[in-house]
Amino acid sequence: MDFELSREHEDFRHVVRDFAAERIAPYVAQWDRDHHFPVDAIQAMGDLGLFGLTAPEEYGGAGADFTSLCVAIEELGRVDQSIGITLEAGVGLGISPILTFGSDAQKERWLPDLVAGRALAGFGLTEPGAGSDAGATATRAVLDDGSWVINGSKQFITNSGSAITSLVTVTARTGEREGGRAEISAIIVPSDTPGFVAERSYNKLGWHISDTHPLTFTDVRVPEDHLLGERGRGYAQFLATLDDGRVAIAALAVGLIEGCLELCRDYAGERHTFGVPIGSKQGVAFQIADLAVMAAAGRALTYRAAAMKDAGRTGPEFKQAASIAKLYTSEAAVTATRVATQIFGGYGFMEEYPVARFYRDAKILEIGEGTSEVQRMLIARGLGLPVD
Repeated sequence: MDFELSREHEDFRHVVRDFAAERIAPYVAQWDRDHHFPVDAIQAMGDLGLFGLTAPEEYGGAGADFTSLCVAIEELGRVDQSIGITLEAGVGLGISPILTFGSDAQKERWLPDLVAGRALAGFGLTEPGAGSDAGATATRAVLDDGSWVINGSKQFITNSGSAITSLVTVTARTGEREGGRAEISAIIVPSDTPGFVAERSYNKLGWHISDTHPLTFTDVRVPEDHLLGERGRGYAQFLATLDDGRVAIAALAVGLIEGCLELCRDYAGERHTFGVPIGSKQGVAFQIADLAVMAAAGRALTYRAAAMKDAGRTGPEFKQAASIAKLYTSEAAVTATRVATQIFGGYGFMEEYPVARFYRDAKILEIGEGTSEVQRMLIARGLGLPVD
């Protein structure tokens, strides 16, 4: 198959690139220093239609393909990773579960504001003692007189405590299956529900602009109809969402690699030592050439997986492609930022240069949406290997 992007996709890329250059790039360094979540800029992304790209027109969306979302994430990621992950999580973890598994009433209530970028939603899966291990989920939800009563905690939840967060969908134990296995369900919790607290935001290594909080639930009571999808299918719903998220994270990583490539190419032409541009030296030029290879390979893997999603090929082949794209691009992005920092030398160690921010932001790409180790395990299983 040919995975070259269409003319429409490339035209859209330029729209997002111009937006990022005008509304994000001039301010992002200060936002990062201040750990500031720029609500106005996020809502401007909504006005541009970025949060509604893949949503149906009936909810205010554009009805575009998944590839278009990846293009938008990539372009935002070229300028700043925190802004890119805000869009990725807002759509993939906020909108997508409701759009895919929600009832008509849930969609009508929540989607219009989320799609327009007037509000954000998070997805609460990870806990202090449980992430990928669903059986260790400690958060519990008990039906009581027509309401779910939720007690527990979550951690590392994106878009969960901003000024425009409207809800968090949480996974909780709602019972036990035969053999004592946990029954995990997903429940929508509006952000203003009594007992639901977004704790103080994390002091993170990177992604300083992204909104990330631990959450606590103390006798949180929501109506029974806030159950998302079928009871006992919460973890399966999240896993289905995660495949798309891995491709989107790959797009974010590609944006980071391309950002490093552009910065290094320009710097190598401007910076002179011993009377010549450093880009004339093989030791520098060859490293920049390697960045170009990483960017090209990462884009090919990412948009191959995105094309499979858009073609409806969401079975094992897509899952394998998503894991391969995520593994390669995230690890390549970490390498790209290390190379870029080295090329910039002492300046690369200074926060006034974007490569320092990129260096801090890159590492989480190997962790979020499934670690590199998880991706290798999934890829190995896809090859038929009986790995645990």
